[in-house]
Amino acid sequence: MALFRITSSKSIIQAHHRLFPTITSLKRTISSEIIDLKVILEDKIPKEQERVQNFRKAHGATKVCDINIDMMYGGMRGIKGLVSETSVLDADEGIRFRGLSIPECQQLLPKAKGGAEPLPEGLFWLLMTGDVPTKEQVNWLSKEWVNRADLPEYVITMLNNFPSTLHPMSQLSTAVTVLNHESKFSKAYSQRVHKSKYWEYAYEDSMDLIAKLPVIAATIYRNIYLDGKGIKEIDPNLDWSANFCRMLGYDNEEFNELMRLYLTIHSDHEGGNVSAHTVHVVGSALSDPYLSFAAGMNGLAGPLHGLANQEVLVWLQKLRTELGDDANEDKVKDFIWKTLKSGQVVPGYGHAVLRKTDPRYTCQREFALKHLPDDPLFKLVSNIYKVVPPILTELGKVKNPWPNVDAHSGVLLQYYGLKEMNYYTVLFGVSRALGVLASLVWDRALGLPIEHPISMSTDQLMKTVGYKS
Repeated sequence: MALFRITSSKSIIQAHHRLFPTITSLKRTISSEIIDLKVILEDKIPKEQERVQNFRKAHGATKVCDINIDMMYGGMRGIKGLVSETSVLDADEGIRFRGLSIPECQQLLPKAKGGAEPLPEGLFWLLMTGDVPTKEQVNWLSKEWVNRADLPEYVITMLNNFPSTLHPMSQLSTAVTVLNHESKFSKAYSQRVHKSKYWEYAYEDSMDLIAKLPVIAATIYRNIYLDGKGIKEIDPNLDWSANFCRMLGYDNEEFNELMRLYLTIHSDHEGGNVSAHTVHVVGSALSDPYLSFAAGMNGLAGPLHGLANQEVLVWLQKLRTELGDDANEDKVKDFIWKTLKSGQVVPGYGHAVLRKTDPRYTCQREFALKHLPDDPLFKLVSNIYKVVPPILTELGKVKNPWPNVDAHSGVLLQYYGLKEMNYYTVLFGVSRALGVLASLVWDRALGLPIEHPISMSTDQLMKTVGYKS
């Protein structure tokens, strides 16, 4: 039985999504009246285990792709070597969460009262179960995370004693690592619990960690930028995003909506990116979810991964300083050519897989058009969007001349007053927890083994292909 169980008409839409770009209705599974996520997983996991086992018995020896030497030296790009249940990346359609595109998620996932953006709780439920949740299920998840959110005193003390000069991502990674003292998975493994139960303890740790991350992240923000003052208690009547914003110090429903969108669209991006793959490979050694996620955050902190939106903002500010707020398209075009001729790239444009505008960019642009159409920085980004793709196409050296998510997200955060760029990757990390921890639970549910690909030396490769240097 397929994990993503919906109506036959929805299956047709998935198979022919270019002919059916939107979904107007979706019938839920029989689990829609159950609000406890773990109970639903207890029903789904044995069925999915059987489905995967049957598939492997039938096609375990079937070849998926060829591997060449360029792939091995080129960061394994193009090698199909991982299983990621939660999302897939299509070159034309962008990311799909359990088969649903971002516009479909915006349409179908439950929203806060009076809101228009999907609640991240609903996205997490979708990633975990393959089902679009009911509002009642999402409310249960919000309250469950509130109940699990308290930080141990020793973690609070440690965070409060960090020097304010310690990078926010270093603080996040350290705090999560230390939290492994609370790991239910680690304790269960030491007591030799049967491996069929691993997923349950991975689930418990993941739920605890996701609940605590906004508290950790908000404490880091207020300690570094606000002298540790004024962090508020969690409100049991608010959703995960709204509570996070409140703890950061924001009392603005528009900003809550932005954060709901941000935390949803940054949650997952298939299994091969650095943060997701790191969580998977560390978890494959049966490290607990805290240690696995902390390792992924150390990868996310790299400038080629999570710091990209920060680099975009630095470049935008340089452009803005040179051209001013009223720069027309011709001036922007001259600046772009100047940038490219100096040997630099236009940050935020291009993607290793995507061949069209990143849907995550598009939904952020739509948010800006709705809420901040006259913001000077947004107008500048809009002009760049008009100018850059034709220039990169003219150069002929770029496979994808269109913007990715990083080209826009920082602009929105700046508008609402969150201007501390060093902190942006922490926001990314809080969001990414939803995807990588959902994947980690399923890794343990499916009994995936320790990851151990075979490496070869250059001399071995040369000998294999008969090359003599």
